[in-house]
Amino acid sequence: MSPRPMTRPGGRSARVQESVHAAVRALEAEEGRAALTVPLVAARAGVTPSTIYRRWGDLQELLSDVAVERLRPETPPADHGALRTDLEAWAEHFLEEMASPPGRAYLRDALAGDPDGSNAGQCSAYAAEQVDVILARAADRGEPVPDADLVMDHVVAPMIYRLVFRPGPMDASYARGLVEATLSGLMPPR
Repeated sequence: MSPRPMTRPGGRSARVQESVHAAVRALEAEEGRAALTVPLVAARAGVTPSTIYRRWGDLQELLSDVAVERLRPETPPADHGALRTDLEAWAEHFLEEMASPPGRAYLRDALAGDPDGSNAGQCSAYAAEQVDVILARAADRGEPVPDADLVMDHVVAPMIYRLVFRPGPMDASYARGLVEATLSGLMPPR
């Protein structure tokens, strides 16, 4: 039986979600990930283990839900005044965050406890929202802009693929190269 999709709940449900998420984060910091159990998280959160099982199904799905929240961007992408510089700065920051040890762990957790793909979809939506902001600002400035799916497929997807399936060092020049290749037919060279 798969738990219900995680939407942003209100009221008691929101309080339960927040207390359980906070318990996971605190226990992970104090005890380490290997020590996490549903009963331990439930006790810290002040709920019964059955509440966690009913809502999340198992520990891996709970960790996936917590990871998705941790992958949510905290601020809109910076405005550097031009599509290329905005997208380069965002791609560099995105890669730096995702390639960090915590970022890689959150990615693994988000995908590992995601039986129906909704958490992966939410992570994708976070990135797409950021890209949409960048593209909308550029369009408002009168710049030609690529389709958002093109940016997702040619900038975001290769980074995630390499992070998940070919772990190794990647740097800002890799991110800038993806942006350059994506925009090369759209804009004159700088």
